[in-house]
Amino acid sequence: MNKNYHEKNGNALYILNILKKYSCEEHKLSVNEIIKYIEDIYGVKNDRRTIERNIVLLNDKLDYEILVSKVGNKNYYYLLSNPDIDFEPGEVRTIIDTFSYAPFIPESISKEIIKKCQNMQNIYENEKLKGYQIYSNSIKTNNREIIKNIEDINNAIYEKKMISFDYYKYELKATLENVKINSYIVSPYHIIYSLQELYLIALKKGEKNLKNFRLDRMKNIKILDKNASQNIKKEDIKKIIDASISMYGGKGEDIEVLCDNILLDNIIEVFGKNINVSKYDNNHFKLVMNKDIEGFKYYVLRNIEHIKIIKPQKLKDEIKRILKIYLEDN
Repeated sequence: MNKNYHEKNGNALYILNILKKYSCEEHKLSVNEIIKYIEDIYGVKNDRRTIERNIVLLNDKLDYEILVSKVGNKNYYYLLSNPDIDFEPGEVRTIIDTFSYAPFIPESISKEIIKKCQNMQNIYENEKLKGYQIYSNSIKTNNREIIKNIEDINNAIYEKKMISFDYYKYELKATLENVKINSYIVSPYHIIYSLQELYLIALKKGEKNLKNFRLDRMKNIKILDKNASQNIKKEDIKKIIDASISMYGGKGEDIEVLCDNILLDNIIEVFGKNINVSKYDNNHFKLVMNKDIEGFKYYVLRNIEHIKIIKPQKLKDEIKRILKIYLEDN
């Protein structure tokens, strides 16, 4: 096919791309402006009739909503965003902020994703992002396999196959090093987001209890030609998610504590609304829930002056033991 054929049949796409990038309700384009953009960007010349004919095609046959307003004897056009497929500016900004600050996404990949998000917007919305800076002291992972990890794990879950992977962790040797600590073969079930990190819930080969693995610490994932264990039910996964605090992944136990009222908002943010809270007196509330003891221990230590443990006794004893060691050393 010759070049003229492609140019002629590409006109609708040229017009659509120009309207997406350079038009909005506050910035409408005349036919002459559309013609100039197409010639400058694509090197293709058009006439008024071709532009107007293809706008009708985009509206009537391809379901794009291109609106027209008349000023004097001229028509001005802009593309109306489709709420079913187009992101609102606030949604794009939320995506950009999320990937900018997410510690599980390497900085180089964050920049690639941000660029893709900006390509979804018109130039006027992108103008508002000029000078965008990230103010964060969070340490981003340098594991560039994270996106591929997500794809591979999702494929394995869909295909009900086991996966193998290497697991890395920082260790202090002569210098701080990110070293492989183990290799695993697991049945993967679910990826969850907790405390700004992504975790895989999986069952190690030969074991009965579910475990959590940080995705940014996983490398060299391979989907195996082995069927994943089907002994785990959705209720089992929900239980471990509900019971886990900071993704320690232990078995849930009954916990009962008294908390200062100042902690109420934070309690809801950390543990969700599926807990039992009741007024105890004017300054305290009682918290009753079923959670992982190991994870809750660290929450208590962070807020020790605001929490009194009622039960279980072993948690109370463990806190006393830690405080005793701390006080003796100081």
